[in-house]
Amino acid sequence: MKIVNSSKIGRAAVESLLIKKSFDEVELSPKIRAANKKIFGSDLSAVEIVRKIVSDVRKLGDAAVIDYTKKIDGVQLTSFTVPPEKINSAEKFVEPKVLASIKLAAENIRRFHAEQLPKSWITYRGENSLLGQAIIPLDRVGVYVPGGTAAYPSSVLMNIIPAKVAGVREVIMCTPNANPHVLAAAKIAGVDKIFKIGGAQAIAAMAFGTEQIPRVNKIVGPGNIFVTLAKKEVYGHCDIDMLAGPSEILIIADDTANPIYAAADLLSQAEHDPLACSILITTSQSLAEKISAQVDEQLQKLPRKEIAAASIERNGLIVVAENLDEAADFANFSAPEHLELLIQEPFALLPKIKNAGAIFLGAYSPEPLGDYLAGPNHVLPTGGTAKFYSVLNVETFLKRTSLISYTQKDLLANAADIIRLANAEGLTAHANAIAIRT
Repeated sequence: MKIVNSSKIGRAAVESLLIKKSFDEVELSPKIRAANKKIFGSDLSAVEIVRKIVSDVRKLGDAAVIDYTKKIDGVQLTSFTVPPEKINSAEKFVEPKVLASIKLAAENIRRFHAEQLPKSWITYRGENSLLGQAIIPLDRVGVYVPGGTAAYPSSVLMNIIPAKVAGVREVIMCTPNANPHVLAAAKIAGVDKIFKIGGAQAIAAMAFGTEQIPRVNKIVGPGNIFVTLAKKEVYGHCDIDMLAGPSEILIIADDTANPIYAAADLLSQAEHDPLACSILITTSQSLAEKISAQVDEQLQKLPRKEIAAASIERNGLIVVAENLDEAADFANFSAPEHLELLIQEPFALLPKIKNAGAIFLGAYSPEPLGDYLAGPNHVLPTGGTAKFYSVLNVETFLKRTSLISYTQKDLLANAADIIRLANAEGLTAHANAIAIRT
């Protein structure tokens, strides 16, 4: 891995290395571009492709979904729905110990998210007037679960369970990879319907509705560049969770950190995708060199070695910082999806961390613990967006509605101020709506 020292190259140079490309700056590989040219007749950008797919699905409904699924995925669809009997029988095809682990994870996720539920409230003003807030779950939510090179039952649990805890009436799921692990997890999580479609066409179908797929209020779940751009394209017609890019990890390590652990954790993200980002910031040059060597050694043993190696070569970085305060500053600048504190006193540094999707404290809280079993959600902001996005949570699936009820006496007591403010804005009809009651 590339090693840089902040005292030698300067703080600004380090920060420039920590800047990650946005999700919409990802370049398509020559192979994907060639395939797209064959499908669409010209070398369109990812944005242009997604806009065309979304527009066609909005206009043509199921016909466009069927057409693009055949062209892009090579699958001829008739019915989109995964039959309930296939969902119900999926557990039979999952190894019992794996199924038990899925159920344990589901219970931990459910318990954690139940703690997040906000409450409606009412407070009294004046003489029997009241103000309040009603917490109302969304009516229907769409969950996207990617296919690709791996199955993601963990993502199924992380997206569906918080919605169900929030009280969402109906949760539908779209996935191009309806394997037994995914179906079993969906059933355990409480899914209502599953549709076997993927890509931008699935996002558009959920956003606008088709003959077979109901329109949703919100779309959540990760996906590739085309899925993410489709979510951006349909935002406003429905809500979305966030615009997520490739996976990231940033580790802060002092000289007490175990280099074997640190290297393993860096590779745990690198194996996701060649675009994944693995960064370590340490106060020790010696440790930096040991971790870099460990990454090279452990990399050779990974089944997904080629993917992880491409990620490390492209986006791997070790920064030697002057002290832990500077390390925390660099971490806040990067705003990583996952932040590990492999230091002697992680809780002492915690107050200085302002921007991170999830924070893992200590040597025995590695990132995969949060990915799979602990309970907090693993759908996290990426690409520096942890500066303003939150982790997916129960409130993702809730609305807040204001409640206002004044008595005649209390309205009259405030009428002059309301009329004065309305007239100051030139909205005389607003003022009249109050004056007519006085």
